[in-house]
Amino acid sequence: MKPTTRDNRILEGMSTAVLVFNRALQLAYLNPAGEMLLDISVRQARAQGVQDLFPGAHDLEERLRHALGSNHPYTEHELHLQLPSGREIIVDCIVTLLFDPVSGNEVLVEFTQMDRHLRLAREENLLEQYQAARQLVRGLAHEIKNPLGGLRGAAQLLERELANEELKEYTRIIIGEADRLRNLVNRMLGPNQLPKARPCNIHQIVEHVRNLVAAEEHDELLLVRDYDPSIPDFTADPEQLIQALLNIVRNAAQALQGKGQIILRTRTMRNVTLGQKRHKLVARVDVIDNGPGIPAEMLETIFYPMVTGRAEGTGLGLSIAQSLVNVHGGLIECSSRPGHTEFTILLPLEPLDDHGR
Repeated sequence: MKPTTRDNRILEGMSTAVLVFNRALQLAYLNPAGEMLLDISVRQARAQGVQDLFPGAHDLEERLRHALGSNHPYTEHELHLQLPSGREIIVDCIVTLLFDPVSGNEVLVEFTQMDRHLRLAREENLLEQYQAARQLVRGLAHEIKNPLGGLRGAAQLLERELANEELKEYTRIIIGEADRLRNLVNRMLGPNQLPKARPCNIHQIVEHVRNLVAAEEHDELLLVRDYDPSIPDFTADPEQLIQALLNIVRNAAQALQGKGQIILRTRTMRNVTLGQKRHKLVARVDVIDNGPGIPAEMLETIFYPMVTGRAEGTGLGLSIAQSLVNVHGGLIECSSRPGHTEFTILLPLEPLDDHGR
């Protein structure tokens, strides 16, 4: 059964994933929310069977087959399904029968992603906590920079009064350390310029970062491309996005100690809410490494300034990356377990306004 133009507009605007299977339980229709949920395009998914889309979902296949044979709809809550990528989703499932006089009965499956609600709550909490941390850092920076300026000025005045060159060396140390602390505070504050927006392509940005990291003498590091070529150009500041992505990929390379695999993956997502704003189309860039993972106790604060798992690290790279993506109206998320750490950059594919958003 082919949906009408009006039906298409409704289905494409829904946040619920809608799948239609024919009598052979091969996929006949998938709406954009379904593409996002299954992480697959309708072109790739069409005519695939239940087991192709959900490996190991024998119970689901049997229930759909029974629904087709008996003409009985059914509902199932908190259904756990595994995707071919290995990712697990938790959904509420509503199955309805459709009758087409030409092709016969079809089965309509609606998936409401339960973990989507958790993701939205987590994103809002992440943004709130990050903004609160930024306000705290700004307050501390103000309190630190004022006495630093006085300290540096006093050291300069003292240096002019000293005739002994050996004593002047001490004042130069004071001035140098004051400058170093001022620069550190400025880095903690993150970017203070609005994006210089211009048309750009996400794959040019990702490829630039890939080439930079590949040139950094990681002989046993494999950088794998997994790009969606259909992502349209968008308006952004490519230099800021290169810096944000470079911070993340370099962190992954350091976590792997130059030995392992990093996957750079791009996809589009439809009807995504970031913070309090809903976007029709969002670019998603995943940086996935097979390193040791991030300790669970660090995941909640990993984007805060000065939080790091490396003794030699400053803990500013991810904080700066989050700031650079935030000024583009986007967000960086992170999930991690041993052998799989995934940073996800979400960027609206919409023009920035006069305030950089």
